[in-house]
Order: sequence, then C-alpha cells, then structure tokens
Amino acid sequence: MISRLSDELRFNAQSLELRAQRQEVLSANLANAETPNFKAQDFNFSDALRSATGAGNGPSVAPVNMATTNSRHLSGDASAGIPVALQYRTPTQAAIDGNTVDPDLERTQFTDNAMRYDASLRMLNGQIQTLQRAIQGN
Repeated sequence: MISRLSDELRFNAQSLELRAQRQEVLSANLANAETPNFKAQDFNFSDALRSATGAGNGPSVAPVNMATTNSRHLSGDASAGIPVALQYRTPTQAAIDGNTVDPDLERTQFTDNAMRYDASLRMLNGQIQTLQRAIQGN
C-alpha cells in the first residue's frame, strides 16, 4: 500500500519537475526571440515523463556539464532535475537572420504548460490533503 502511494506521489512530483523544466526552455525561447541564429527548442513531455517514471524506453540522455577553463570556475553540475532530450523546433517560417522562434507559438505553449503545471500542483496538493485527512481520521 505504501509503495502504491509513493509511486503516485512520485509520478506527480516528476510531472511537476518536468513542467518546470519545460517552462524554462519555453521562456528561453521567448527571451531569445530577437537573437540572430537562435534555434527554438522544446521536448516531448509525454516521452520525458515516461522515461522519468520508467514506464517506457524513452531516450537516454546524459547530463550536460559546463566546461571549465579555470580551476576557480564552478563545476556547473547539470544533474539537477530530470535529464530530457531537447529537440529543435521545425519553424513554419524562419526569419532572415536565422532565428526560428515563433513568439505566438511560444506564448501559447508557455501558457498551456503553465496551466498544466498548476493543475498538476493542485492534484498533488489534493492527494496530500486526502492522505492527511486519512491519517487524522477526519
């Protein structure tokens, strides 16, 4: 029983973590909408969640670490979070300067992801409250 509860909570926690990572990727795309030769990126949320929960054979991705050129540089360990396979978006119409960010698409994806993050957070919060009520006997 505890294992099943743990699996449910872990699934929602990993979903939240992936949503937060996707929000960072989408916000980076929006921030670089005017940067020449910037290539918009995203990742397949379903595949990443399947891979993170062990429910499928998603892409195996090694964590990326920053290169250091001086012994006083921070290591920049990128192992925090769930590693995901970033993919470049296929532009509907690339800009003359090589930028592939479609601001309207990115804003739509950003808003959709934010709403799904909020829904996942509410679901996890509801599960925790249900567990608390069950423990307290209310």
